[in-house]
Amino acid sequence: MFKRIMLFAVMNILVVVTFSVISNLLGLNHYITAQGIDYQSLLVFCLLWGSVGSFVSLMLSKFMAKMAMGVKIVTTNDPNYAQIVSRVHQLAQAAGLQKMPEVGVYESPEVNAFATGPSKNNSLVAVSTGLLRHMNTNEVDGVLAHEIAHVKNGDMVTMALLQGVINAFVMFFARIAAFALNNFLRGNSDRENSGLGHIGQYFVVIIFEILFGFLGMFILAYFSRYREFRADKGGAQLAGTNNMVAALEKLKQNFSRVDDSVENLRAMKISSRKGLMNFLSTHPSLDDRIAALRKM
Repeated sequence: MFKRIMLFAVMNILVVVTFSVISNLLGLNHYITAQGIDYQSLLVFCLLWGSVGSFVSLMLSKFMAKMAMGVKIVTTNDPNYAQIVSRVHQLAQAAGLQKMPEVGVYESPEVNAFATGPSKNNSLVAVSTGLLRHMNTNEVDGVLAHEIAHVKNGDMVTMALLQGVINAFVMFFARIAAFALNNFLRGNSDRENSGLGHIGQYFVVIIFEILFGFLGMFILAYFSRYREFRADKGGAQLAGTNNMVAALEKLKQNFSRVDDSVENLRAMKISSRKGLMNFLSTHPSLDDRIAALRKM
């Protein structure tokens, strides 16, 4: 189920849960009063910690991608990859980026690439060895232009802002739901040890955070699909529509080349199959992307 969900979003849920544990241990839950929940204090609390969780995930995004995918940073001094690095820098300059992205290569038979990083001036563009083996120069150009368009559009920052809002509502409604469940179980009893209890309510909050966090991924996935269309358009402007379409056509031909050992990181892939979990897909189908480009 989680194969098509972004590593960023999964890591973010873990960060939110971790912050919830820390805030509980430090006694920062001052939104519960003798009269019940102080909704204003709870909302401020959730906005603060939700944003922190999102931006911690953003700051770690490049590091986590390097570690998870085994990315090797390459430069123009590397004879095997000097041309790729130079082309990334050329496209970045054409896109108006002030600082050149890091360029990386990782071992994988799948035809894939991704861009990540906390800002336009601190980004990473990485390609698989499978992509370099199976694509020609024009097709690689289309892929690189697509990834540079992601960087230019500030997609990771925008996703972090959206994730921060989702986090806030996840934490907000998780605590309200846990408080309501606790009151329901207590009924008319005034005993302090009735209901869920302090520890029980604490664990129920975490369960609701995971549940609501999963539901929030549908919103994040919808935005991610939208930004892919936008990056395709930007890539076509940088490298030419024909190169962008050719790249997607080649991806379609080679989509069956998947490294099962990193299947749980499909979130970073440049393509996505249609299926029952399409609403959790971070990428539109290749057919839809090619059709959108041809309409330009």
